[in-house]
Amino acid sequence: MTDPTCHAQTDAPEGKTAAESAVTMTQQVLPEDANPAGNVHGGVILKLIDTAAGVVAMRHVRGWAVTASIDRMDFLKPVYVGELVVLKASLNMVGRTSMEIGVRVEAENLLTGAVRHTNSAYLTFVALDDKGCPRPAPPLLVEGEVAERRFRQALRRRELRRQAIAEERRG
Repeated sequence: MTDPTCHAQTDAPEGKTAAESAVTMTQQVLPEDANPAGNVHGGVILKLIDTAAGVVAMRHVRGWAVTASIDRMDFLKPVYVGELVVLKASLNMVGRTSMEIGVRVEAENLLTGAVRHTNSAYLTFVALDDKGCPRPAPPLLVEGEVAERRFRQALRRRELRRQAIAEERRG
């Protein structure tokens, strides 16, 4: 159901490349981020992922954007206290008001320099106007083979998400 206070906006913002909003964020994880075994809590990693993706979305729309969904999350390898978490986030696809952002998480052992891939996630964000209503997002200018591949894969994930939502609504 559409919010009656929201009105369709038709102004088409100029397109942008993924590089214009991409971000790399780092944070050293501390004891308060971990369980007694020294593994960083999954919720800490999820919050960092959501933050990195949110920065990308807001940079792209130069306005407010909110998390609409996070696709499946697999914890491939643990992150330990004292390590540096590196989050690399960028746009994969932009719809009318929504954006898919991919985030790759790596852990770096600061003593040895060893880096390992620990997580990847795809998040969908929605651009909002100053009244909290969805608004058009600038189109994504897809440049290069990697961006084209990510765009095609994002379209497929969006279709799978839509199918899953339709199945849930059918009960």
